Amino acid sequence: MKARDLSVLLGVILIIIMLVIPLPGWLLSILILLNITLALIVILVAMNTQETLQFSIFPSLLLLLTLFRLGLNVSTTRSILSKAEAGGVVETFGSFVIGNDALVGFVVFVILVIINFLVITKGSERVSEVAARFSLDAMPGKQMSIDADLNAGLISEQEAKERRKLVEDEADFHGSMDGASKFVKGDAIAGIIIVLVNIVFGIVIGMVQMGMPFQEAIDTFTRLTVGDGLVSQIPALLISTATGIVVTRSSQSGNNLGSDVTDQLLQYPKLLFIAAGTIFFLGLTPINFFLTTIIALILAVSGYLLLNQSKQPETKNVEEEDQTESAEMKSQENVVNLLSMDPIEFEFGYSLIPLVDTKQGGDLLDRVVMIRRQLAIELGIVIPVVRIRDNIQLNPNEYRLKIKGNEVATGELLLDHYLAMAPDMDDDMIEGIDTKEPAFGLPAKWIGEELKDEAELSGYTVVDPPSVVSTHITEIIKQHAHTLLGRQETKELIDHLKESYPILVEEVTPEPLAIGDIQKVLSKLLRENVSIRNLPIIFETLADFAKLTTDTELLGEYVRQALSSQITRQYVKEDSTLNVITVSGKVEKLIAENIQQTEHGNYLALDPDSQQAIIKIIHAEVEKMTLQEDNAILLCSPAIRMYVKQLLDRFLPQIIVLSYNELEPSVQVQSVGVVNVA
Repeated sequence: MKARDLSVLLGVILIIIMLVIPLPGWLLSILILLNITLALIVILVAMNTQETLQFSIFPSLLLLLTLFRLGLNVSTTRSILSKAEAGGVVETFGSFVIGNDALVGFVVFVILVIINFLVITKGSERVSEVAARFSLDAMPGKQMSIDADLNAGLISEQEAKERRKLVEDEADFHGSMDGASKFVKGDAIAGIIIVLVNIVFGIVIGMVQMGMPFQEAIDTFTRLTVGDGLVSQIPALLISTATGIVVTRSSQSGNNLGSDVTDQLLQYPKLLFIAAGTIFFLGLTPINFFLTTIIALILAVSGYLLLNQSKQPETKNVEEEDQTESAEMKSQENVVNLLSMDPIEFEFGYSLIPLVDTKQGGDLLDRVVMIRRQLAIELGIVIPVVRIRDNIQLNPNEYRLKIKGNEVATGELLLDHYLAMAPDMDDDMIEGIDTKEPAFGLPAKWIGEELKDEAELSGYTVVDPPSVVSTHITEIIKQHAHTLLGRQETKELIDHLKESYPILVEEVTPEPLAIGDIQKVLSKLLRENVSIRNLPIIFETLADFAKLTTDTELLGEYVRQALSSQITRQYVKEDSTLNVITVSGKVEKLIAENIQQTEHGNYLALDPDSQQAIIKIIHAEVEKMTLQEDNAILLCSPAIRMYVKQLLDRFLPQIIVLSYNELEPSVQVQSVGVVNVA
C-alpha cells in the first residue's frame, strides 16, 4: 500500500520534470500511451461505479490528469519546435489521420477539437455546476429527513451519523467537481492555443532556422501538430465524458489521495484486460507494436494478479447476495408488519412544521432527545423513541400526543407569539389571547414579541412555543410512564442490572417472581411518580419479601418503604419540614375493617356512603392546603396506604398519599388538616 502511495507522489514529481526538462522522443511515446491508458481506465471505472463516492477521488484525479496532459503538451511542443519531431506515436497519429491530404486531416482534427470543447467539456461543466447547486440546496432537507428517521426509531444514532456524513461528503464531492470542471475547460482552451502555436511558429522556425522549403515546413509541422493534438484530445475527450458520467451519481468518502487513486482506479481488475486488449490492438496499426504489446502485457498481468487477490472474497459475496435475493424472491408480503404501533407519537398541523424544520431554526427534534435523557435520569426507564410527523387532518396550529395509539393530550401553539403566565390569576395587565398552559392547565395568554419585555418586567413567566410543547410532552410521558413499561422493557432493565448484580437478579427471577410480576411492581411505582432508577434496592427488597408473598401490591408497598430516603428527598422541603393532611384513627380503623382478602389479592370494600364522606372531607382539606402548598400530601399508616390511594385514584388522583414508614425519622411532620368522619 505504501508503494502505491509513493508511485502517485513520483508521478506528480514527473509531471513537474516534464514542464522543465526536455524529454527524448521514445520517453514521450511511453508517456503518451500511458496518458491514453489512464483516460481509458478512468472512463471505464466511471461507467461501472454505482455511486459517485465509490470514485470520490475523481475531482483530485481529474486535476492530476489535466496537469499530466498539459505537461505532455509542453514537452511535445518543445520537441516539435526544436527538433521537428515528437516521438513515434505523435508522428504515427499525424500521418495516419492526415494521410496524403494535410488540409483534410487538419479539418478532421479541428472538428474533433470543437466536439470536445463545445459539446463534451462545456456540457460536463454545466452538469457539474447544476449538480453542485442542487446537492447543496437539498442538503438541509436530507439532514431533516435523517433526524426524522432517527426520532421515529427507523435508524440508530450511529446510522444517523453515517448518513449525515454521507450527505456532507456528497455535497463536498459535487462542489469539488464544479471547481475541477473549470480546469477541464481551461485545458481544452489551452489545447487549441497550443495547436495554433505549433503550426504558426513551427512553419516560421522550420523555414527560418531549419531551412525547410515552405511546402515541407507546412507538411512536417501540420502532421506533427495534428498528431500531438490527437494524442492529447483523445484522452481529454474521454476524461470530459467521464466527468459528465460521474457527477450524475450519488456519493462515499475515501482515505488519502494515493490509496484512493490506486484502490478505486484498480477496484475492477477485469477492466484492465479490456484496456490491455485495446492497447494491444493499437499496436496493429503503424504504432510501435513492441511498445504497445509490452504495455498491454503489463496491464493483463496486473489485472490477473488483482483478480486472484479478490477472487475468494468476491465469490463469497456473490454467493451471499444470491442467497439473499433468492430468499427475498421466495418470501411473501408480511402483513403482520402493518400491525405494529408506535409507543409514542407526536402529530402536528402544517403551521407547526417550523418546529421540526432545522432549516427554519426548529429544534424540537433535539429537545425530544434531551427529554428522553432527562426522563431516563428522573424515572429510571428508557423512554421509547418519539415518532414525530405532520398530519394534515389536524388544525394548522394544533398538535396531539398519542401513547400506544391512544390520544392522551392535545394543544395549540401560535409560533409567532409567546405564552405568558401571570403570578396572580386575576392579573390582566398584559393584553393577549386568553388560553391555558397545556402541561398544567394554568390560565395564560398568547402575547406578541413586542410585549415580551413588558410582560417579563411585570412578573409574568414568558415561554416560547418550543418550550411550551416540550414541557407538555415531558409531563404527559411522566404521567403515562407506567403504561410504557412492558415486559420487554422490564426484561431489558433486568438484563442491564444483571451485568453488575448477577446474584441479586438470580435470587429474584425467574423464581419466585416472573418478569410480569416485577413489571407490575415497577409499574405501580411509576404510576405514583416514584423513580425506579435505584433497581438494586428494589431487587434487594423483592428478594427479602417475595419469599413471604407474591402479591405485587404488597411488594410494591415494601419497596416504597425501602425507598424512603428517595421519597423523602422528593417531597420534603429544605428545612426538613413536611406539611400534610393526616388520617384520623377512626377513619383508619374504618378502612382496615373493610379490607376484603381473596385468593386474587386484597381490595377495599367500603360502603358508598362512607366513601363519599371520606372523599368529601379529603377534598375540603386539600382545597385549604393547596392555597399554601404546591402539593397536597395525605399521610396515613402503612397498613392502609395502598387502599387509601386506590380509593382516591377514582376521584382525586392528583393527591399524593404517603405512609409514616416512607419518611425519614429526621423529617418534621406538621399536620395542617385531619380526615375524620362523624
